[in-house]
Amino acid sequence: MSLKNDHTTTCAPTRAPEPALLAQWAFETLVDEALLTPKPGLIDLRSQHAHSDMSLALMCTSAHTLRPWFEALAHTAVQHQGLFTWRARLGALGREAEHAMLDATGGVNTHRGAIWALGLLVAAAARPAPSLTAITRQAAQLARCPDLFAPAQPPNKGTIACKRYRVNGARGQAQAGFPHVTRIGLPTLQHRRNAGHNEQQARLDTLLALIATLDDTCLLSRAGPTALARMQAGARQVLQLGGSTTPEGRIALTALNTVAKEQRLSPGGAADLLAATLFLDRLHHHFSPSPSQHDRTSKA
Repeated sequence: MSLKNDHTTTCAPTRAPEPALLAQWAFETLVDEALLTPKPGLIDLRSQHAHSDMSLALMCTSAHTLRPWFEALAHTAVQHQGLFTWRARLGALGREAEHAMLDATGGVNTHRGAIWALGLLVAAAARPAPSLTAITRQAAQLARCPDLFAPAQPPNKGTIACKRYRVNGARGQAQAGFPHVTRIGLPTLQHRRNAGHNEQQARLDTLLALIATLDDTCLLSRAGPTALARMQAGARQVLQLGGSTTPEGRIALTALNTVAKEQRLSPGGAADLLAATLFLDRLHHHFSPSPSQHDRTSKA
């Protein structure tokens, strides 16, 4: 699937939501992503996944733990400060949020990537903006701004994979304004809804579209480029067969789930971008002048 025009990112807010509401949305998107089933290689209601140290309960505990930190990140945006000061404060809070997550999960990294992506978007959305495009641009500006007070830390698996395989990773996605979210995630989600798919089917096909096109550093760090290519090809095949709503697509998805489980392949980067997609989707529809299918559908 090729990158699409950013046509779903217009008609967005001029009035910023309250920090508590933004934190609630961030929390909900993490829970929605965790509950979405069946996801290849990821935690879901079946408890069939590539992570022996994770569970659905642990993912939900992590999401609940991070909620007040998302609110704190949003509050930084309403304080009058320069960009470098703002970025430094976000970095400090992000590290505190990560420590809180690790304490709650017994040291398991459940949402480090989501803290980065959603943290930037929550902070950017807490300031008035004329469109979702403006919000993602503000998030990109924050991501590109150096954190002058960040302590020296050993490189994590994602950073190592970026250097080894010469891909952008989560940091590159944020610095570019989350192109996979705005050009693939949001358009696919809306297209599937418009085609009459229910919310779970629309979200699952959105995840598959992200897996099919993302150089996912979680996959690269776990199993290398061959595994990444295998997951991308499998996701593309499901979509080419009609996605999660057709019998052929469901058979292909079952096969992809089996491969992911047996080879312990986890597209965690795509999962983080799905959460970012669902967050911006909530932001868009909160200010939409008319009801949508999303508004009429109960949340996961």
